Amino acid sequence: MPSAFNPAAPFVGLILDFLTLPQHWRSRNLAMLSMIGWLSTYNLIYAINAVIWEGNVDVRVPVWCDIATKIKIGADVAVPVCFMCIAKRLNRIASGVETQQRVSDLWLCLGLPFLTMGLHIIVQGHRFDILENIGCIPAVYTSWLSMFILELSGLIPAIVALVFCGLTLFKLYRRRVAFRTTLSTQSFLTPSRFIRLMITTLFLGTWNSLLISVVIYKEYYETGLEPWTSWAQVHFHFSYIGQYPLSEKFFSPATFIYTYVLWAAIPFSSLCVFLLFGLGNEAMKDYRTSVDWIRQNILRRPAAHEFRCGVVPQSNGDRSKFKILTTDAKQYDEKPLPPTPVTPFVILYPHAAVVDLAA
Repeated sequence: MPSAFNPAAPFVGLILDFLTLPQHWRSRNLAMLSMIGWLSTYNLIYAINAVIWEGNVDVRVPVWCDIATKIKIGADVAVPVCFMCIAKRLNRIASGVETQQRVSDLWLCLGLPFLTMGLHIIVQGHRFDILENIGCIPAVYTSWLSMFILELSGLIPAIVALVFCGLTLFKLYRRRVAFRTTLSTQSFLTPSRFIRLMITTLFLGTWNSLLISVVIYKEYYETGLEPWTSWAQVHFHFSYIGQYPLSEKFFSPATFIYTYVLWAAIPFSSLCVFLLFGLGNEAMKDYRTSVDWIRQNILRRPAAHEFRCGVVPQSNGDRSKFKILTTDAKQYDEKPLPPTPVTPFVILYPHAAVVDLAA
């Protein structure tokens, strides 16, 4: 079966996550920063796994798998929790409350996922599994306990996020004028950014709710629950590592599509965040600033905007000191000057207008 799990997708998702990071950093939105961090980490794990286990299921770096599978467990809970925190903040702003609950956001976005990582050992039947082209995935003993620890801890925050979004829309309708006044006091939250955050929470919150619901149906309803009788019974032969090639022996076409959709959900989420936050005017300014910094500090060339500038000398007759001005000739009343000697500056900027202020 050809590989559909190309490492290019998570690598692109990782880049898209970093492109939107500066504006979220300026806004000091802890929940949004946490979500970008978890999505970036998830994409990085996916990309590395796709490179290592392309076309094989060999046990190569077990320590990496131990770490990566735990992070996946935490990220599966963290992403919907971050959506819930974003929706909660939008609801508070729509209510006229301007303060951020940083302590609670920090606990929910970081503390709860790490707690879930630790609780995973209770329902971890063996060390981990390896899927061809996908890499290592967490091992879960499917029981009622794993449903509460892993699945519902992600599904409930996603549903709560949608409830907060509904309350926010209702309050916006009731408090339209007061809402404009509230936003005017938020230095980093414009109406456009508020709407984009709302769309992000609504769409990706719904997307995560559907995915988790499909996982519960597929893993618990169709497969059935195993009885969690004792610690010794669940963790018997804990050192076992499952190895599953992507063949018809282990995967039916429906199961393969199900696995692929779950795998592609993380790069798709990164793409959605980029489309909402990475194509606006604020993002374009960040891109231009980054390009200019690379040109000046790495390539040792002038910034791109300087090619559209004119120059004038700042002292009498001294053409070695220049001041950058616009090249629009309509802004000056001076008469054209005689041809000036060819200098290195003229060679670099052949279209720049040199105006002698001392004349």
